[in-house]
Amino acid sequence: MTATAPRPDLTLAAPPPAPPARDAAGRRLAVRIGRASGVLRPRAVAVAAVLAVLTFAAFCVAVGTGDYPIGLDLVLREIVGVTDYDTWVVINEIRLPRALTAVAVGAALGLSGAIFQTITRNPLAAPDIIGVTEGATLFVVAGTVLGVGGGLGAQALALAGALAVATLVYLLARQRGSTGYRIILIGIGVSAVCLAVTDYLLTRSEIFQAQQLMGWLVGNLNLRDWGHATPLLLALAVLGPAALVAQRWMPLLQLGDEVATGLGVPVHRARFTLLVIGVGLAAFGTAAAGPVLFVALVAPQIAQRLVRRATPPLVGSALAGACAVLVSDVIAQRVLPQVDLPVGVVTGILGAPCLIWLLVRANRSGSGG
Repeated sequence: MTATAPRPDLTLAAPPPAPPARDAAGRRLAVRIGRASGVLRPRAVAVAAVLAVLTFAAFCVAVGTGDYPIGLDLVLREIVGVTDYDTWVVINEIRLPRALTAVAVGAALGLSGAIFQTITRNPLAAPDIIGVTEGATLFVVAGTVLGVGGGLGAQALALAGALAVATLVYLLARQRGSTGYRIILIGIGVSAVCLAVTDYLLTRSEIFQAQQLMGWLVGNLNLRDWGHATPLLLALAVLGPAALVAQRWMPLLQLGDEVATGLGVPVHRARFTLLVIGVGLAAFGTAAAGPVLFVALVAPQIAQRLVRRATPPLVGSALAGACAVLVSDVIAQRVLPQVDLPVGVVTGILGAPCLIWLLVRANRSGSGG
C-alpha cells in the first residue's frame, strides 16, 4: 500500500490590521477599529478646535461683562458652582441662560444650514432663504395672536410650521425636478406668502401682542431665561447626534440619486431623515430667539472654506454658527450704551454682504442649478 504524502496546509493566516492610511496630500487618515472604520481629517479637527476655543472665549466675555463686571476667575468658578450669592444670581438668572441660548441657537442654525445646503447641492439653500424659518415664524405668531402659544407650545407651533412649509416647498419643487435653484425660487415665493400672512396677523393683534412679537420677529436674545434655553438644549441634544449619524449619507447624496442608489443608499429615506432633522433644528432655534437671519446661510460656508471640503462639515458648521451668534450678541449689547440691540440686527448687517458675495460667485461660476 502506497503511503500518501501529507497535504500542505493551505489555510492562510489572517493578515495583520492595516495601519491608518494617509492620502497623498496628507489631509486625512483612514482609521479602522474592529469592524468600525472612518476617516479622520486633521484639518477639520484643528478647525473645530479653534472654533471651539473662540466660542468659549466669547462665552466668557458674554457672561463676564456688563453693568456688573465679573472677572474671568469668578466666571470659571461659577461653572463649578463656587461663588458668592450676588455673582450667582447675575450669572445663573440673567447672563448664563442668554449665553447658552445664543450658543444653542447658533449651533442649531449652523447644523440646519449645512444639511440643507448639502441635500440641495446649493450654497444658497438655508432655512431662512427657502421659507422654513418663515413658516415657523408664521405659526408662532398665529399661536400668539390666537392665544395658544407660550411655553412648550411655541416649540410645537414652530416645528409644525417649519414642517408644513418644508413639505410644501419639496412637493412643489419635485414636480419638474428638484434642482437647487428651483427649490430656492419656490422657497422664496412661499416665504413671501408666509411673511404677508404674518404681517396681516400683526395688524389684527392687540397692541401688547404686537409689541411683544415685533421684538421677537427680528431675532432677539433679550430677557432669555431657562424656559427658552432648556427646550432648545434638549432638542439639540437629540437632533445633533442624529445629524452626525445621518452624515454618512450626505457625501453620497452629492453624487446624484442614481449613483447614490447604486452605492446602496436609501435615497428617499436618507433625504427625508435629513430634511426632518434640518427642519427640527431650524424650528427650535427660531422658537427660542426668533428668526435670526443669515446664520444658517453663512456659518456652513465659513466652516466649509476653513476645512477646504466639497460640502459643509456638520461639527464645524455648528461651532461657526454658535460663535457667530454669540459674538453678534456681545456686539449687540455693547455697541450702543444703554441700548440692547436685537441680535438679528447684527447678524443681518454682517450676513447680507456674504449673501451678495455668494450670489455673485454662483452667477460667475454658473453653479447651483
